[in-house]
Amino acid sequence: MRRCFHGLMALGLMLAAPAIAGAQSGKPTAAMATMMQNGVAAALKDSAAGWNAGNLDRFVAIYAPDATFVTPGGLVQGRAAIAEHYRPSFTGGTNKRGTLSFETLGSRVISPAHLLLWARWTLTPADPAAKAETGMTTLLFEHRPEGWRIISDHSS
Repeated sequence: MRRCFHGLMALGLMLAAPAIAGAQSGKPTAAMATMMQNGVAAALKDSAAGWNAGNLDRFVAIYAPDATFVTPGGLVQGRAAIAEHYRPSFTGGTNKRGTLSFETLGSRVISPAHLLLWARWTLTPADPAAKAETGMTTLLFEHRPEGWRIISDHSS
């Protein structure tokens, strides 16, 4: 009888395991996804404000210290190296390339701590006769104790 009970108990646990795993998987609810998207949008807005103010440190604060930035020349590893990549655009307390804005095109929740974002970036020059630059970006965000940070950036 005891052996039968243990066998039934083990069978019950095996059958319940998928339901328990689903309940504990941390799959975000719609409300949680909205909160994540809002947090990422606020971080992106603050980064763009840093760019527009000519503040390189504020612009790159959105990157995790161990972030990876994909460029045509290869991978740039780490926030400090990403800052060096962008440093030539920042002179005399301004950004010589124009005003940065983002248009979010979509996002996907990867986990409760990860959000993938697709956006169009635009640099609008101060000179109205000059042509704006624009391109696409795919950003992978991770929620860390200091807030939402980019861990992977592929912009073109």
